[in-house]
Amino acid sequence: MRAFTVETGLVAPMDRANVDTDMIIPKQFLKSIKRSGFGPNLFDEQRYLDEGQPGRDNSQRPLNPDFPLNAARYQGASVLLARDNFGCGSSREHAPWALDDYGFRCVIAPSYADIFYNNCFKNGLLPIVLDAAIVEQLFQQMYANEGYQLTIDLERQVVITSAGDEMAFEVDAFRKHCLLHGLDEIGLTLEQADAIRTYETGWRQQSPWLFDVIQ
Repeated sequence: MRAFTVETGLVAPMDRANVDTDMIIPKQFLKSIKRSGFGPNLFDEQRYLDEGQPGRDNSQRPLNPDFPLNAARYQGASVLLARDNFGCGSSREHAPWALDDYGFRCVIAPSYADIFYNNCFKNGLLPIVLDAAIVEQLFQQMYANEGYQLTIDLERQVVITSAGDEMAFEVDAFRKHCLLHGLDEIGLTLEQADAIRTYETGWRQQSPWLFDVIQ
C-alpha cells in the first residue's frame, strides 16, 4: 500500500450528497479482485453517455460534457471534494480501489458511510471529515479559481489552502500510523514476521508430530 504523508494536489468536485458505491463503481465492473484497473470506470454512469461493459475500450466511448471529471480544468486531480454521506450503499471495497486507481489520494466531505470510510484507510486513501460549512467554502473557492489546489499534511492533520489557511481534521492514531507507513493488514502482519517464525519453530520443536508429512 502506498504511504500517505503530504499531498498537494488539484481539487475536483463531486457536488452531490449521498453518492453511493454503485455510482462510484457500478456493479458490472466488480468481476476482478485485483486492486487495479478500475479507474477508467470510476463514476461510469455519470462520466460516459453510453452504458459501459467490462473489457470495453473506454477511449472510444462518448464522454458526458457536463460531468466535472471530464472538464479540462480538473484533469489530474488528486483531491476529491464531496458532500454528505459519501460512499453509502453497499460495502464493496472496489469503490476506494477505483478512486485510488483514477489518481485520487484524498476525499474531503462532511460525512461518510462507515464501511466505505473504513475501507479507504485499508487501501491508502485518506477520507477527511470537515464541517459542512468549511466544505461549502472550499467548493466556492474551487469553482472560483481554476487550478485550485489543497495541501493535506497527514502528520500535522491539517488541510492547507494556497492562501495558507489551515483546517485541522481528526484521524484515528492507529489508522494514521498505517497510512504514514503504507501498512495495510498484510503489511502489519509482516512487521511481526520474526516473531511468527520464532513461534512456528518453537511449536514444531514442541509438537513435531503435528508437522509430520503423511506419505
